Amino acid sequence: METGKRYTLHQLNTLVKNAIEGNMDFAYWVEAEISSLSVKAGHCYIDLIEKDPRSNTPTAHSRAQCWANQWAYVSGHFLSSTGSQLAAGMKILVQVRPTFHAAYGFSWNIIDIDPTYTIGDMQRKREEIIRTLKEDGVFDMQRQLPFSAFTKRIAVISAKNAAGYGDFCSQLAGNTYGFRFHTELFEAVMQGENVEKSIIAALNAIYERIDEFDCVVIIRGGGATSDLSGFDTLPLAQHVAQFPLPIITGIGHERDNCVIDLISFARVKTPTAAAVMLIDNLAATFDIIDSVRARVERFAKNAISTERLKLQSVTEKLPYLAHLAINQQRNTLQLISTKINGLSSLAIQNEKNRLLLLTEKVRNLNPELLLQRGYSMTFANGKIVTSTAQLRPGDTITTKLKDGKITSIVK
Repeated sequence: METGKRYTLHQLNTLVKNAIEGNMDFAYWVEAEISSLSVKAGHCYIDLIEKDPRSNTPTAHSRAQCWANQWAYVSGHFLSSTGSQLAAGMKILVQVRPTFHAAYGFSWNIIDIDPTYTIGDMQRKREEIIRTLKEDGVFDMQRQLPFSAFTKRIAVISAKNAAGYGDFCSQLAGNTYGFRFHTELFEAVMQGENVEKSIIAALNAIYERIDEFDCVVIIRGGGATSDLSGFDTLPLAQHVAQFPLPIITGIGHERDNCVIDLISFARVKTPTAAAVMLIDNLAATFDIIDSVRARVERFAKNAISTERLKLQSVTEKLPYLAHLAINQQRNTLQLISTKINGLSSLAIQNEKNRLLLLTEKVRNLNPELLLQRGYSMTFANGKIVTSTAQLRPGDTITTKLKDGKITSIVK
């Protein structure tokens, strides 16, 4: 074993430190992705990675830190420029200096940041998401949904203790019309790495009870001081775009729209504005109903007035009409009576003539008249003889003549 000068680990690391910091005494602008980020005692500690764009496999990794006095500027500058806080998954362009600590090893010391780089990357991601949604034919699905004129049952996705959620509920409850809304909170994380997963879980829970709600409202408190990156993911955008109920977003960010703002049924600036939209929707419905009620009332009044005038006219004409009807009936009865009298007299005369004719016929059929004319009638056993077949030899017969009778014996 070759022997030479020996170093302790600390001495060797010190040599490395001097070599690195002595030969790389410059500031470098580096492109990287934030793998993880934490802030402790005002200092920010970041893991930076670089990935193969084809396989997404990490090809480089390094630790970095931004000390408290510099972190206040870097984070504030980034937030005011992008509207978002630095978070894992973001691509950044930062200015760094190399540093090597004998106990902790190599890392980069962040001294500045270029927010425009991240804005460009965020915009590129948004554009990719939007392009995918349009290619899949779901980008406009939310805006094609019907919005009920009687929307009152609201599923709310928000953080439980968020100021925006409280403002939303207070605005609905205190509406000047006295409308009563039913709201139910589906709690979700509205900032940080778990936004996507949390909101998707809330949407799935609402879907299980979809018949109980008229729409969904996604709200949070804040504004430009809150992180929006969690709302710009493809899985979340796909869930929102294809959700079967209208979704209103009130993220509370006035500078810019996140992806779900662009694909939701309606986007408003604040949670309070979301409540105002729902109140105005019911108020518009109430105005329509009230207008229809007024028209129906006017129509009913006009109809009643018209019928009253008709009734009054009929009432005024009733005595004349009654008198006219009585006269008509009297004339009709008189005409009928005249006809009946005429018909009665004619019938009586006809009956008289028929009786006279019958009387004459009866009189002409009287046997006495026949005897007067020279005829005779023969009787046997009290019965008139009309045929020789009625007689037997030895029968006694009586012949009646005009002036007497003749008794004979049949031989």
